[in-house]
Amino acid sequence: MATLVDVCGIVGYVGHRPALDVVIGGLRRLEYRGYDSAGVAIANGGRLAVERKAGRLANLEAQLDMVGRDEFAGTSGMGHTRWATHGPPVDRNSHPHRDGTGQLAVVHNGIIENFAALRGELEAAGVEMSSDTDTETAAHLIAREYAESGDLPASVRAVARRLEGAFTLVATHAAEPDVIVAARRSSPLVVGVGSGEHFVASDVAAFIEHTREAVELGQDQVVCIARDGYQVTDFHGEPAEAKPFTVNWDLSAAEKGGHEYFMLKEIEEQPDALANTLRGHFADGRVLLDEQRISEQDLRDVDKVFVVACGSAYHSGLVAKYAIEHWCRLPVEVELASEFRYRDPVLDRDTLVVAVSQSGETADTLEAIRHARAQKARVLAVCNTNGAQIPRESDAVLYTHAGPEIGVASTKAFLAQIAANYLVGLALAQARGTKYPDEVAREFEELEAIPDAVRRVLSTVAQMRALARQLADAKAVLFLGRHVGYPVALEGALKLKELAYMHAEGFAAGELKHGPIALIEEGLPVVVVMPSPKGRAVLHAKLLSNISEIQARGARTIVLAEEGDETVRPFADDLIELPTVSTLLQPLVATVPLQVFSAEIARSRGYDVDKPRNLAKSVTVE
Repeated sequence: MATLVDVCGIVGYVGHRPALDVVIGGLRRLEYRGYDSAGVAIANGGRLAVERKAGRLANLEAQLDMVGRDEFAGTSGMGHTRWATHGPPVDRNSHPHRDGTGQLAVVHNGIIENFAALRGELEAAGVEMSSDTDTETAAHLIAREYAESGDLPASVRAVARRLEGAFTLVATHAAEPDVIVAARRSSPLVVGVGSGEHFVASDVAAFIEHTREAVELGQDQVVCIARDGYQVTDFHGEPAEAKPFTVNWDLSAAEKGGHEYFMLKEIEEQPDALANTLRGHFADGRVLLDEQRISEQDLRDVDKVFVVACGSAYHSGLVAKYAIEHWCRLPVEVELASEFRYRDPVLDRDTLVVAVSQSGETADTLEAIRHARAQKARVLAVCNTNGAQIPRESDAVLYTHAGPEIGVASTKAFLAQIAANYLVGLALAQARGTKYPDEVAREFEELEAIPDAVRRVLSTVAQMRALARQLADAKAVLFLGRHVGYPVALEGALKLKELAYMHAEGFAAGELKHGPIALIEEGLPVVVVMPSPKGRAVLHAKLLSNISEIQARGARTIVLAEEGDETVRPFADDLIELPTVSTLLQPLVATVPLQVFSAEIARSRGYDVDKPRNLAKSVTVE
């Protein structure tokens, strides 16, 4: 079964147990996914009891205790943990969302891309909205259909056909207390099959305490669960088949998707993280940002770009430099955020500062953008957290939609940042006219093909794992690269330092003779990221010369090269083949084996891959 990936957590239950206990227990097991609010809806005596609260699940439970849990005494209900996309993480935006009568409730994962038009339609019809979310739109639409048909599954199907984007919708109605209906498109949904009870969830972890028998829904399918069974149809009501499977993990493993560490799970989630980051950002022949308070004229007037970031995000900025300078013919400087404001950079109204931060709260990066804004520069944030401080203080935002990243060492967030930085470059190129619309479209199409290329890499990483186990006792590892391979080398070295506590260094291969070659000794592992022999033939030839030099001095050469590149084989003690992609996009496939390499060495050394010593996920102090 494929790994299930999404951002929010969903649990739905119909059965014989107290639904509130089942739902809260399921949400607790989904806490690892990350969230900023939680809520429940329980069918009880012909009405829906609903409670929702921003913050941790404990906040919701405290609210339930204050209200009185007897109000939530039914055996059917649903719950949700939200990762904010539309609207800040406050009580009114928390799920479930209800219609005007309070009889119908909906929870939702994903993004409804056409929600603005649908919301306008509802408001024109006199519907009053009580939240900022796209989800509430679906609740009112389903309620309107239900008022006409009295058929909850048919109402959900009718609305699902109108929605654009990736979503999972789950609905319940007070008039049908023993039925829950769920629909999915490009967002995970599984059914748990029990004895006299059934579940729906975004992840099997939510119900594995109660059953290991499950059904994975296909694309554009709707399921109706009841106490004694379930029915699956397509969006038009035709019977559809869904894939049954048995979960063979224990409860603790299920929370990590069957993986020993969250980081390994997150490495496998990278194709979905990339696809989610790209989705919805190209329409009518144009690249779109998520939030843009910078005019097209302002973008045309940009004469210099700074990328400011820390750690892995800084390495994503180094990749962005190559793309933006190539596509936009603009000078780009990449700055460590901790150094940026202390060196008095030259900024003005025509300077664009791109701030890259997974959390959106990184202290150094936040202070850097405040300094930039004080100098009248424009700021564009690339961030994985909706409503965080950095996007709030920026003039434009591009969200990465990688989902919560639990492992401290960044993996899927890093690849999503690279993809988002490419989108920034294309947005600048189209505004400045340095690329024709068909060229922008072609570049975006190549980006859209990258998730499949990353899946191919993930299917072949057994070789890298075996190699890592062989080298687990090495004292040091060097990483070499040219062009966009240089930031990949830096990232590979950083991962090894973070996870395995090994001495590791990344170098631009052209600098080898200027000092680093003195480090080469018998048996030293050297990882080389090769450029394409077609896209960068001159650099390819020079790097072959570098490999020959280090191999002659006894180093063990581990070479990442484009598949079919036979010229490199004689110089590689270990050859790792990568899918053929355009030169600028190579970091998205070349980084993945190095993540696996570092994680496997750390595991072999007995270290906690998710929680390396002395490190925190977000650095919120300088």
